[in-house]
Amino acid sequence: MKPQIRKRAVIVAASALVVTSVGVGVSQAGPEYRDAPPTKARIAALFDGWNDALRTGDPEKVADRYASDAVLLPTVSNRIRTDHAEIVDYFEHFLENKPVGKKIETIVNVLDKNSAIDTGLYEFTLTDPDTGARRVVEARYTYEYEKRGGEWLIVNHHSSVMPEG
Repeated sequence: MKPQIRKRAVIVAASALVVTSVGVGVSQAGPEYRDAPPTKARIAALFDGWNDALRTGDPEKVADRYASDAVLLPTVSNRIRTDHAEIVDYFEHFLENKPVGKKIETIVNVLDKNSAIDTGLYEFTLTDPDTGARRVVEARYTYEYEKRGGEWLIVNHHSSVMPEG
């Protein structure tokens, strides 16, 4: 194979690998991805997997993204959720509004090879289950992640509606 053709083949293969890796949720990725050192981009992409879990409408799929001892300070509830059953309960009600999240601003701090924090601003488009009316809720968030058993899990999640708005 000529050097120029080989170089193009390597670039195409590497590009395909990057596109494939970005599109795969971290918890569903193969060991080569899970064992890779965390980067800001990889930690920020964990939100996409969480958001995809919301879109399934299944509160268990969303709660499975949280560690068993996670703490959730949710956007639209006054109760702190501290175990799997409480987190499922919250999402059973929240998912009735068919939420679709979108990050507006994100700041990621990789603390070490097994922990990171993603904080910033996001918005949710919510659909009223009775009327179909849509509204956008702007909120601030913090996700604290830990890598446990090879999986990146949420150990602390705080979300609150923007105070000025």
